[in-house]
Amino acid sequence: MKNYLDLAYTPVTRALQAERGSADVYDTSSPGPDALSDQEIEHITARDSFYMATVTEEAWPYVQHRGGDAGFVTVTGPTTLGWVERTGNTQYIGTGNLRANGRVAMIFVDYGQRTRLKVFGMATLHTKPSDDLIAQLSGTELRNDGAITVEIEATAWNCPKYITPRLTADDVRTGVESMQLRINELEEENRRLRG
Repeated sequence: MKNYLDLAYTPVTRALQAERGSADVYDTSSPGPDALSDQEIEHITARDSFYMATVTEEAWPYVQHRGGDAGFVTVTGPTTLGWVERTGNTQYIGTGNLRANGRVAMIFVDYGQRTRLKVFGMATLHTKPSDDLIAQLSGTELRNDGAITVEIEATAWNCPKYITPRLTADDVRTGVESMQLRINELEEENRRLRG
């Protein structure tokens, strides 16, 4: 993999950084890692959604939300990931863009922990994936709309400063269940003390 900043920083970006005084803040001299870290793999595979940007043939960016059960994205190798596509609104803008230009940018956000991982990659759309690929991607959907695999070019953790903490329904349910257990214990203790 490459250094994320080597891909993200262009001459125009560097000129703006110089103009604003931040050009020396970011080190682009170190090479990228050989593989995803355990922390990155855990972060990606625990998500129930992410955002993916593609580019149209006219160079317009297109951002789309992808979602499913937690873990619907599978890390299939040291620098690869993928998922089974579920049937959506059938506009095929993001997936259509992949046919013209496989470049993608993805952001995986954990709102509760206020962490986000940025990923650059080259995506491949599999319109008729083999049963083996579906199985490799932990796909259980009887009806799918293909699969997407991504060869990761670079990753970077992003600043948590403006990530608003949000809880999922499962987070709330877990918290409420533990409080309810404690309430039950206290009510039982209260009954014993009154008796």
